[in-house]
Amino acid sequence: MTKSKLPFYYLLCWGLYLLYIYADSLIARRGPIPYVWSNLTASFIEFTFCFFVLYPRFLKTDKIPFLVVGLIIADALFVGSRAFIEEFLYVAWLGHGNYNNGTTALYYISDNWWRALQPILFSFLAWALLDTFKKDKETEQLKREKIQAELLFLKTQINPHFLYNTLNYMYSLAYPVSDQLANGLIKLSHLMRYMLNESANGMLDLQKEIDYLQNYIELYQLRFEDEFFVDFKLSGDFAGKKIASLILIPFIENAFKHGVLNEPRRPVKIHIQLTAQCLTLTVSNKVAHGQKDASGGIGLVNIKRRLQLIYPGKHELLISDNGETYKTILTITLKTIVA
Repeated sequence: MTKSKLPFYYLLCWGLYLLYIYADSLIARRGPIPYVWSNLTASFIEFTFCFFVLYPRFLKTDKIPFLVVGLIIADALFVGSRAFIEEFLYVAWLGHGNYNNGTTALYYISDNWWRALQPILFSFLAWALLDTFKKDKETEQLKREKIQAELLFLKTQINPHFLYNTLNYMYSLAYPVSDQLANGLIKLSHLMRYMLNESANGMLDLQKEIDYLQNYIELYQLRFEDEFFVDFKLSGDFAGKKIASLILIPFIENAFKHGVLNEPRRPVKIHIQLTAQCLTLTVSNKVAHGQKDASGGIGLVNIKRRLQLIYPGKHELLISDNGETYKTILTITLKTIVA
């Protein structure tokens, strides 16, 4: 269920509920028409609050206390809005309200709070139905994406293995000729080996991911030699931690591709900090306004999608760009992997 379709489903559910309570009020002869409409209006306010605010945000096991408070607020919205319409607006417009003069607020609340249970229940049924439909569609989408990813992985297995073995052979040829060339080939070989060592659940040792980033940075250093300035810092104990493979490299690749690399006073800053299970990657670079690297990359759109699939509700990605400095802060709560 897309956000664009949500108002349509909401109006459909509310329309059905409106017909129900309006017909029920007329059939049961529950007072004059104005008081039927005051009940509809109060129900509309409460239904909307529950459908868009209360259930989407607080119908979770870890937010039960907030849900209870929200239900009390929803009930108060119904009672309060109905009291405002019947005992203030109707008195001003019609000359009389729904209750006799002298009716206390406590009596009004006790006589109306239970009426609010009906829109609370109906809005819950409507939201739960739509949420189930949404999750079913997401599950089907994940299955399709998983199948596509598996097919793509199988298609790409031959070439990486061939390239990895070829690089090792080229290293043996280059070593007697040029240490620099041999060093570059062995680092490229390490990058290729990491890409081939993906585990069954897509998780690898965090230290291997860090090593991959270091090899990637050092390869760039070989390419640009003295015109390459990076401030790369690590903080924390990465041993024994797991992370989704190649989840960090797109942000560094993006900084190298679109940033200024040759200013010693404005180096590309790459800081990785691990505190308990919380990993924070901070990447900032001066924005290059000239010719951009035409090479392809994974892309931020794809990496955002990967983060949503692998770390739903367990990550935060903040990106800022003031035209001079581009900064990315990625925070991930690492999963506990059971062997």
